[in-house]
Amino acid sequence: QVQLVESGGGLVQPGGSLRLSCAASGSILNINGMGWYRQAPGKERELVARITSGGSTNYLDSVKGRFTISRDNAKNTVYLQMNSLKPEDTAVYYCDADVRSIVTMTFLHYWGQGTQVTVSS
Repeated sequence: QVQLVESGGGLVQPGGSLRLSCAASGSILNINGMGWYRQAPGKERELVARITSGGSTNYLDSVKGRFTISRDNAKNTVYLQMNSLKPEDTAVYYCDADVRSIVTMTFLHYWGQGTQVTVSS
C-alpha cells in the first residue's frame, strides 16, 4: 500500500515562511506528477502547485513568485517552500501523487492526510 505523509504545517505570521514536505512510502516503482492542493473553510479544494517527474512546474496564479515546489526523486518526496505568506493562504494543504506500485503495476492517484497552515498575527 502507498502512503503520503505530510509535515511542516503550523502557525506563522504574515510575511513569514514555511516549508511543507510530503514523503511517499510503500512498494513504489515510480512516481509521475506530485503536487500540493489546499482547501480553506467553506471553499473548494484548489491546486496550488504541481511538478512532473522531469521537473516541469505549474502554480496557482496567486502564489507565483512566493511559493516554490520541488522534489527529490531518490527520496520520493515533494516540497513546498512558502514565502511571504498572507492570511489568505490559510488552509489545509494536501499533497498528491500519481504512483505506480509493485502491487498494482499501474498508476493510481493518492492523497496525503493534510496539514494545517495558519497565517495570522
